Order: sequence, then C-alpha cells, then structure tokens
Amino acid sequence: MPELPEVETTVRGLAAFLEGETIVRVTQNRPDLRRPFPPDLVQALTGAKVTSLGRRAKYGLIHTDRDRTMVFHLGMSGRWRIDPERAEKHDHLVIETAGHRFTLNDARRFGSVDLIDTPSLESWPAFAALGPEPLGPGLTTAHLKAAFAGRKQAIKLLLLDQRIVAGLGNIYVCEALFRAGIDPRKAAGRVSRAKLELLVPAIREVLEQSIVDGGSTLRDYARPDGELGYFATRFAVYGREDQPCLQGDGGKIRRVVQGGRSSWFCPRCQR
Repeated sequence: MPELPEVETTVRGLAAFLEGETIVRVTQNRPDLRRPFPPDLVQALTGAKVTSLGRRAKYGLIHTDRDRTMVFHLGMSGRWRIDPERAEKHDHLVIETAGHRFTLNDARRFGSVDLIDTPSLESWPAFAALGPEPLGPGLTTAHLKAAFAGRKQAIKLLLLDQRIVAGLGNIYVCEALFRAGIDPRKAAGRVSRAKLELLVPAIREVLEQSIVDGGSTLRDYARPDGELGYFATRFAVYGREDQPCLQGDGGKIRRVVQGGRSSWFCPRCQR
C-alpha cells in the first residue's frame, strides 16, 4: 500500500501540473472503486479551478474554488498518471485541463474518491479522529509521552494507530524505531523520554528522505511521471531478515510478527 511519502510524492507531482488550472472534463470509466464515486463528482469538478493540493495522513486533497475538495486514497495499488501515452484497462477516473490529462489507475480498486465541503474537512469522519501529522508541529516528544503513558501495548503497534500519529505505516515505523534505537516490542509506556526525543526526529528524517527519493516503490507504486522511487535501497531493517546490522555492531536483523504485520529490528542495538 502506498504510504505517506508515496502519497506526498504523488500530490507534489500532480500539483506541478494541476494547481491553478481549470478542469474542463471529468470522465468516470466505472461507477466505483472500493465504494461508489460521489454522485455529483463530474458536475462539481467540471469547470472548477484547482486552487491547491495537499495531503492529510495517507489521503490526497485537491481543493477547488467551489469550496469542494476531492479527497482520494490510493488503496493497495492506486496511482495517478499524467499525460499517459495510451489508456489502460484500470484507468477508472480521468480529469482533464486545457493542457493535461490525469488518470487515476487502480487495478485492485481498493482506493476511494470522496467529495467534501472544504470548510468541513477536519470534521469529516475519516479525518476527525486522526492524530497530528508526523511532519507537522503537532508531533512532539510531549505528545508521544502523553499518548503512551501507562500503555502496555508494543510501541510499534501504537505508532501505527492513526489516532496517535496520522499517516505512519509499517515501513517507516520500522525504520524510525531502528534509527532511535528502540525495540519495536517494548511496551510504549516504558519507553524513556530520552528515547522519545530521538524518535520524533527519526520519524521526520525517514519520511523526508523517502519523499526526496520519491518513495519506496513496493509492488505497484510509481510516481505520477512514471518514475520509480528508490528509498527501498536505503532500508536499514525492513525486509532484511538475517542480514547484518548496518550499525556494524555484529547484530543480525530479526523479524517478528506484531498485530499481523512483520517487524524488522536489530536486537543488539534496539533496546
């Protein structure tokens, strides 16, 4: 599933061509993805000017001058293609401006498209309970300390809880915990403040580096321009079971299953 850096990369790629442009045509090639397209999607977007693009957690936002925002989620395999040379079977939604064509391609159809009144975005049910953005000012040591206080659940599982931090996924939690030297199995309430002070910048650093690299390109993901991201070449622990720790401490990367998801870590340097 595309994670936060992949969504951020997608939004930035779209913004370079779509921001400030007027949508002249919207075409739905099927009635739904994971759920039906909004019934007024075509009418609401046709003729609308795109004022800006943004992201909330793993959702992309296309704001218009009609105070309506199209919210998209890429699901498992969704991706936007800009000015594709040819149509593909799974191009389910097409948005056109005077100069460009944008196609939402989703082979598995686990993605979604919603149309929300812009002033009501923060109270939209999918957003209302979200925690702070990991790249925003709301993610602080104090926030994590308060969220974890007295909690016996493993820190890895709580970092994946979108109510605590919005948008973090398995890859980047594993990598951030490694950088901060924290065992993913450790009870969140027992992680010291000193470790949390290392974790906050580690989360930001791993996400920012991945955005620069264009994402991790696992399975189906590609940027809107068709190029593949290469952050996967920088993985320190993710997917590296039984390989030597890059810290040079003699440890080997282990894999455990937590909450149905694999976690990779170095038992020697992550405590």
